Amino acid sequence: MAPRARASSPSAGSGGDDAGDLYDDLIDDLLYDPAVGRATMMGYPCVRLAGRFLACYDDRAQCLVVKLPKDRVSELIEDSDGEAFAPAGKVFREWISIPTIDRDLWQTVLAEAVDFARDSLSQHE
Repeated sequence: MAPRARASSPSAGSGGDDAGDLYDDLIDDLLYDPAVGRATMMGYPCVRLAGRFLACYDDRAQCLVVKLPKDRVSELIEDSDGEAFAPAGKVFREWISIPTIDRDLWQTVLAEAVDFARDSLSQHE
């Protein structure tokens, strides 16, 4: 897969949204599902599906952080669409930080995170 063009500023890829507003808009779109709700994780605003973490917003770095399968995380890093999520130096293999403010990319990885959480739930039933 060819690398995606990276937006270097909010106006370049998101229609002028800043990262926090974009996160809130996209999370609001997920809340139609009664299994999805807002919470906090490590002090960050986050969203969960039936208790499973999906994503959070790192307001200090102004980036989206999502939980995805390890292979997908590796692919996004390889394509330069994300960076390893490593708070306090510990890499979380199923989490990726998306520093580029890109509405389409954020929407895509959030949908993938919902699917990953749903798959995880169905495997534990």
